[in-house]
Amino acid sequence: MRLMIVGQLEGYISLAGKIALQKGAKVIHCDDTEEALGALLNGKGADVVMCDVKQKIGPFVTALEENRIAIPVVACGIGSDARTAVKAIQDGAKEYIPLPPDAELIAAVLEAVTQEENTMIANDDVMKNVLKLADKIAPSEATVLITGESGTGKEVMSRYMHRKSKRKDGPFIAVNCAAIPENLLESELFGHEKGAFTGAAGRRIGKFEEANNGTILLDEVSEMHPLLQAKLLRAIQEKEITRIGSNDPVKVNVRILATSNRDLEQSVQKGEFREDLYFRLNVVNIRLPALRERPGDIIPLAKFFSDKYAEANGVAKKKLSKPAEQKLAAYNWRGNIRELENTMHRAILMSLEDEMEADAIHLQDSSFTASTSSSAAAPGKAPDPAGVGKASSAPSVKNSGAVESLIGRTIADVERDMIIDTLGHCLGNRTHAANILGISIRTLRNKLAQYKDEGIDIPAASGGGI
Repeated sequence: MRLMIVGQLEGYISLAGKIALQKGAKVIHCDDTEEALGALLNGKGADVVMCDVKQKIGPFVTALEENRIAIPVVACGIGSDARTAVKAIQDGAKEYIPLPPDAELIAAVLEAVTQEENTMIANDDVMKNVLKLADKIAPSEATVLITGESGTGKEVMSRYMHRKSKRKDGPFIAVNCAAIPENLLESELFGHEKGAFTGAAGRRIGKFEEANNGTILLDEVSEMHPLLQAKLLRAIQEKEITRIGSNDPVKVNVRILATSNRDLEQSVQKGEFREDLYFRLNVVNIRLPALRERPGDIIPLAKFFSDKYAEANGVAKKKLSKPAEQKLAAYNWRGNIRELENTMHRAILMSLEDEMEADAIHLQDSSFTASTSSSAAAPGKAPDPAGVGKASSAPSVKNSGAVESLIGRTIADVERDMIIDTLGHCLGNRTHAANILGISIRTLRNKLAQYKDEGIDIPAASGGGI
């Protein structure tokens, strides 16, 4: 873990840094938030920032967001002044640590705020085979393309492979190619020089340089503009990048992992994705199965998420009742692991019994739970990845009366309700909702802006939302 310390606090915050060093963290120190922001923009990466509460935390957090730097900030202050702690949280800090520091408290907080979604649960034979392949490939330098439906855990697999690689002590940098506007993605990847374009007030080191001697994940690489694809291809081939506004190439030593929830071969055939780049990225392909193809993992994953969100929300952990397990196992999980995670987050908050009851588990629509899903979840029955002999996961129009409920409504109205309902289902997380809906984050943002202008209430963005 990389820790950035900001401020002094009479030497106490330095003591906190020493404790973090003893816990295996790599620590850098900055005198104030301006120096810290400059260091981050110039490639001094960090996984968490521990900041003196007397520093300008609010403007610092805002500056991080404006520069698309996703790093949690932990505020530190002498004593335990509740008002100071509350203000720091309101300004955007994830946690508040009173000083002088307690070693166990600091270790727990740092672990909590930097917790990576990298737990690999693989009880099902289908997933065990995938992990065997990942374990075999991870120590190599091969570029890997990780594919699968939205919500199957492609970034989790990427982090797993990084931890298993020879580069595990180097940085792991993830870039969501779908979430960053096209005109900013090149700067995000390759960096820019001062004055390279309007608003470029100083040099910025790109993600490729930041990931030097480590791993870079190009998440949803299929969303990248064709012109930028050509520059990415050159960076892979030549192992060097050129910042925007500069003519001087910079050598980079990175391993590239890429993910896509689209069929890239079809994208190549349609001319949407470069064939030469596809073959460069697809040296090894790891396909993650949909959750319905690995039924043996549904209940273990549900228990994992239930415990995780019980702890996060300060409520008691609960066992799953048999009816709850049966309800989870029979569902089709179109949103895969991400949908299961959101479902269990709601369930642990709504459960009223000593054991989690089935009624606490709110599923999207019973019509999505096809009878074939139950058979797919039956022990001993092999999954059918291609979907042969399987009913469609779409709702049965004939049985659900869906057509009758839509008569008299415009397509725009139906689309709006679908988007708002899905966003609510995802607890306001824009990225998750866009993945479930099968649209880009850019399209979702535009739709939400339109609905907001029309006076429609939009679910607030949750942590991790965009």
